[in-house]
Amino acid sequence: MKKLINDPADVVSDALRGMALAHPELRVDHENRVVFRGDAPVRGKVGIVSGGGSGHEPMHGGFVGRGMLDAACAGEVFTSPVPDQMQAATAGVDGGAGVLHIVKNYTGDIMNFEMAAELVAAESGIEVATVVVDDDVAVTDSLYTAGRRGVGTTVLLEKIVGAAAEEGRPLAEVADLAKRVDDAGRSMGMALTSCTVPAAGTPTFELADDEMEIGIGIHGEPGRRRVEVAPAREVAEMLLEPILSDRSFTDGVICFVNGMGGTPLIELYVVYAEVAAILERSGIGVARSLVGPYMTSLEMAGCSVTLLQADDELLRLWDAPVVTPGLRWGA
Repeated sequence: MKKLINDPADVVSDALRGMALAHPELRVDHENRVVFRGDAPVRGKVGIVSGGGSGHEPMHGGFVGRGMLDAACAGEVFTSPVPDQMQAATAGVDGGAGVLHIVKNYTGDIMNFEMAAELVAAESGIEVATVVVDDDVAVTDSLYTAGRRGVGTTVLLEKIVGAAAEEGRPLAEVADLAKRVDDAGRSMGMALTSCTVPAAGTPTFELADDEMEIGIGIHGEPGRRRVEVAPAREVAEMLLEPILSDRSFTDGVICFVNGMGGTPLIELYVVYAEVAAILERSGIGVARSLVGPYMTSLEMAGCSVTLLQADDELLRLWDAPVVTPGLRWGA
């Protein structure tokens, strides 16, 4: 195992220490492993909290800041945060307007966020709403889920919902918007290589040199099938066909080509060009695009494609200013 770490047991705490030093505009609760925006809680604003296992950076801590998340909980690598972390995050962002939990559809995340919401309600009376993201069309059930996994749409949802909360919208409206975004998004991923969790020291799964996995999960969960390595044009078709078969899309989509951590940006742009060509042939206009490693799986090589059917309101919220370590524009 070749990694730029110290002790595998300390990788999350060491990374949070580095993040706090690199981004003094944030506030890191090292005891609870929660990243807060520096001015949290913001009075009169709905607090937006997300989180999950580490190893997917910049998801989630890199999306904390004005116009996106108010706090993010960092679990161990590929392991859900615990309810105490989520409770601390929720209490720390409550500005009196309630808190929205954005939860990817993984069993541990669902269970622990539910427990945290119950604890917060019982102990402090904070109103908490929850939206579960389940946009992965690859499989119905997986190693860590019942139902579809939560993947790339999470990034787009956190940006759009964060902008709505920044406008001062009430909790019920922000939660309804989050559910609408989840319903409008679909994703599919693939891998060229595995990744190695530091505590394990060996690859999560094995892929032959001439193989790739279609429909991979962000923790290395099995996908739909293994096939021979193919050109980017064919990979784009393999990822888009299930997405376009699962939901109807028209003009005005947000197209997100995400890197899994080990794929260089030059290759992601090659994939984006092929995705854009397929969408054009299908009569689907791209209104906005995002290309880069925003929801990763450590050093896994591969990519995912997310399409989000947008309207004027969603595009306006997407374009709204955002100031986070991972996304920044309009400020």
